[in-house]
Amino acid sequence: MSPVIFNELMARIAGRFGRVEPRRVATAYVRGLLADIDRKNCWNLAEHAGLSGPQRLQRLLRTARWDADQMRDDVRDIVVDRIGPGGRADRG
Repeated sequence: MSPVIFNELMARIAGRFGRVEPRRVATAYVRGLLADIDRKNCWNLAEHAGLSGPQRLQRLLRTARWDADQMRDDVRDIVVDRIGPGGRADRG
């Protein structure tokens, strides 16, 4: 994923988190999921993000408040904006 698209995605979903800390951790989490890491567990993702342990990522997944349906819709909207509703990128 290009940095431009990644930043667009994270900017769009940032409003789904009520506080700055979950936004930052979500960014680290998504970067880790997109990274070339063999095992994508909280320990490895935290290490990739330079965190001292997995607690912040686990807290994001376990207790942070965010609406999964709205987040899914945000991601879908970015995909549609980028490749179009027919599922094909504009080849211009």
